[in-house]
Amino acid sequence: MQAFEAFRQLMVAWVGANQFWIVVIFAIVLASALGAWFLRRFVQKLEQRAATTANPWDDALVGALTPPGPVLIWLLGLTLAAERAGRATGAEIFQLATPVRDVGVILAVTWFAWRFSHKVEYNLRDPRYIAKPMDATTVRALGKLVRASILITSAMVIMQYFQYSVSGILAFGGIGGLAVGFAAKDLLANFFGGLMVYLDRPFAVGDWVRSPDKEIEGTVEDIGWRLTRIRTFDKRPLYIPNSVFTQISVENPSRMQNRRIFETVGIRYADAPKMAAIVQDVKAMLQQHPEIDTNQTLIVNFNSFAPSSLDFFIYTFTKTTEWVRYHEIKQDVLLKVLEIIESHDASCAFPTSTVHIAEIAQQERALVRAD
Repeated sequence: MQAFEAFRQLMVAWVGANQFWIVVIFAIVLASALGAWFLRRFVQKLEQRAATTANPWDDALVGALTPPGPVLIWLLGLTLAAERAGRATGAEIFQLATPVRDVGVILAVTWFAWRFSHKVEYNLRDPRYIAKPMDATTVRALGKLVRASILITSAMVIMQYFQYSVSGILAFGGIGGLAVGFAAKDLLANFFGGLMVYLDRPFAVGDWVRSPDKEIEGTVEDIGWRLTRIRTFDKRPLYIPNSVFTQISVENPSRMQNRRIFETVGIRYADAPKMAAIVQDVKAMLQQHPEIDTNQTLIVNFNSFAPSSLDFFIYTFTKTTEWVRYHEIKQDVLLKVLEIIESHDASCAFPTSTVHIAEIAQQERALVRAD
């Protein structure tokens, strides 16, 4: 303290008592710059340390410190310098320093909480930070709820700081809620529709969905509070209000346990004596196929007398649900069926027509010649 007082007296003697406040302001700004710089360096060290651990929380916490931390240091330093300048000059504009600082601190904390929630949401879905990543749809829903709570809380704190009655606003919300509800019924319907999607989870981001009630089919890209974005198979974005999902049925092929092969194969009527052997061999082939799930229903039976063929059908399920792999397996199965049919010296039938011409009576032939 004695050294500081000696330094202060020295500076007063050097610049004069009336101008010493300029030195104080310069020192405050310099200290703010150094504090922001040291905080950035400290956060960089923490980031390197956090990168060595597989924890979603420490990485999110450290990552959220910048830039809100340095901005907060600059805010405190500049408002403190403004207050000192106000006391020295008496200018009324510097009286705004205190409310600016208080509101700025609230906004900086809100900014930090917002960034922290975003980073936690990302880390909880990343296998680098967590052994068993959480469901993306659930994490996004929780993240949106947390950020909405952060914004509402921040707004209420700021209003309370400026002496606005929060209880009065809440009471007005109860009175005006009916009018707002009528005016924004579609918006509210979409909001609650999105909430039901988050709670019931009929589909998640990345799922392939389709609706037999509407012309909706594609991959879910995003589930918002008002709209759900689906990318169709021709790569067009499809934006669907969430309220629609409360009124239609939705299929989710992505959650299939197996994929079905259901085909009808026809052979010629001339190969009828070979039908039983063909059906038996096809069934044996499917039972031995490594990609066919024999725990599911497996049927191969002579089915019908068609106009141009004798038909038997194949009803079985593959182990995979992956679309491309399923078609590769189905192709292999059908090719093997053709090989079995040919191995029995039989052939697949194709539509044919036989025309029978009746005998014309001799007299009719004579009349035709006479004419």
